Amino acid sequence: MKILLPVDGSAASLQAVRQALHLIQGGLRASLVLANVQEPATLYEMLLAHDPEVIDQVSAKAGLHLLEPAQALVRAAGVEHEIEVASGDPAHTLIDILENFGCDMVVMGARGMGMLRSAMLGSVSHEVLHAAQVPVLIVKQTPVPDVDSEADTAVDSTE
Repeated sequence: MKILLPVDGSAASLQAVRQALHLIQGGLRASLVLANVQEPATLYEMLLAHDPEVIDQVSAKAGLHLLEPAQALVRAAGVEHEIEVASGDPAHTLIDILENFGCDMVVMGARGMGMLRSAMLGSVSHEVLHAAQVPVLIVKQTPVPDVDSEADTAVDSTE
């Protein structure tokens, strides 16, 4: 089995990497494709750079940089993997990567912005979920406990 793991550098995408590794450590035989999609250059960036190759190089380096934490987790787990950095509309490009690499599943993070915000802005995970012809596992980001409220609780419990 080959699993596509879209990585954008967010905590949610790293949580998806950890979830995929958990599945593999639990006995699932799979390799991974770590993918980052860079959005196309803006007109301003193209005018500033004067050279499309420079923009492509900077974009590729940025994508590789964003993949580093995920790749470190995968290497530490000893899991076979490939990497891909592409440019374009994130959801459509991820579907292309999914098909080009012959992936059997997608595991991706979601930021859990809520239905209204997701509907207004669009959601890459939502688009991939509906466009992919393979199973898609959406890993929600676990909330980080509020340190201030825990401190208040600890103070209250000692009074």
